[in-house]
Amino acid sequence: MSTGQIRVVLVDDQQLVRAGFRMVIDSQPDLTVVGEAGDGAAAVELLRRTPADVVLMDVRMPGTDGIAATELVTALPEPPRVVVLTTFDLDEYVVAAIGAGASGFLLKDAPPEEMLAAVRTVHAGDSVIAASSTRRLLQHVAPILRGAGNGGGTSQVDPSALAELTPREREVLVLMAYGASNTEIAAQLFVSEATVKTHVGRVLFKTGSRDRVQAVVLAYRTGLVAPADLLRDAPAC
Repeated sequence: MSTGQIRVVLVDDQQLVRAGFRMVIDSQPDLTVVGEAGDGAAAVELLRRTPADVVLMDVRMPGTDGIAATELVTALPEPPRVVVLTTFDLDEYVVAAIGAGASGFLLKDAPPEEMLAAVRTVHAGDSVIAASSTRRLLQHVAPILRGAGNGGGTSQVDPSALAELTPREREVLVLMAYGASNTEIAAQLFVSEATVKTHVGRVLFKTGSRDRVQAVVLAYRTGLVAPADLLRDAPAC
């Protein structure tokens, strides 16, 4: 990127919340706030004319809420990645955010450094889901993802979507679906973290996944990982 900074847009109906986020983000040399919006519709219009890399998107807003706005934003040409922020630690929001194309889900009361890390992580192409939500996400919403199919239907995605993956890449995708980080995958497979990053990149490319979250959703929807597997033999990550 020519500016050398990660461009962030803030979307929240509370001006004080946006001001607090802006202060924290603009204090970082590699981050800059390039726009703000008070509701989802305004955010979509802003992002049609303002290039951005990451959007911090509130869930509950008047008019167009954060989930609907996320779906519209991620459908834009060259869309930014979206981190959905909420005060409600509820599985339904996680499912809705992921289904809408979000790359991250974070609670508003997370420490500032966690929010900053989330912005950098999704910009780098990884996903971030609040630690308190990760295990419940895997155990409770995996069946929903498995049955949701492509585009919210009831049928599973054709397993041929994974046909180009090597056995090792499939193994990496399964561990990703269990919620393992690159460091944890490296330890599990006895390889370097750099090697894992290479495998993850190939998984994303071959499956046409925008980021790690979407690759994991694909793993459930194709049946590569079954919800029961999570409880039976998930690795100790």
